[in-house]
Amino acid sequence: MPEAKDLAANFRLVKLVLARSSEHPYGESDEGYDVLVPLHDDGTLDADTWRQNPETCRIRRFTAAEPARLGHVRRKPGGRWYFDYQEGDEDDEIGFRFGAERFVPGEYVSISHQGVMRTYLVAHVRKP
Repeated sequence: MPEAKDLAANFRLVKLVLARSSEHPYGESDEGYDVLVPLHDDGTLDADTWRQNPETCRIRRFTAAEPARLGHVRRKPGGRWYFDYQEGDEDDEIGFRFGAERFVPGEYVSISHQGVMRTYLVAHVRKP
């Protein structure tokens, strides 16, 4: 992980946890993502700062059932955001409308993992 002093001022560490659903009526605080990304003041992803620092934008996927997976936050032409674990395209996870979503505590975002869309709660956002 890069040191905080080396990051642009708008980088934030975002914690996403699995939200409530029929399969998880209370949600799951031990399943989710830690994401290091640049955000605008309104909580949306800052594509310009990302473009200047693509290797700095990191992801850590965690679950109680398996070891954490590390990767990068990437953006495809056209603006689609995804998590790249660099083990081939089949493991990439797509953020649903990440370009428009706000990463602020209490908001929800959706991520497609192995073809299944799941909803995550933005648990906290802080400076790294």
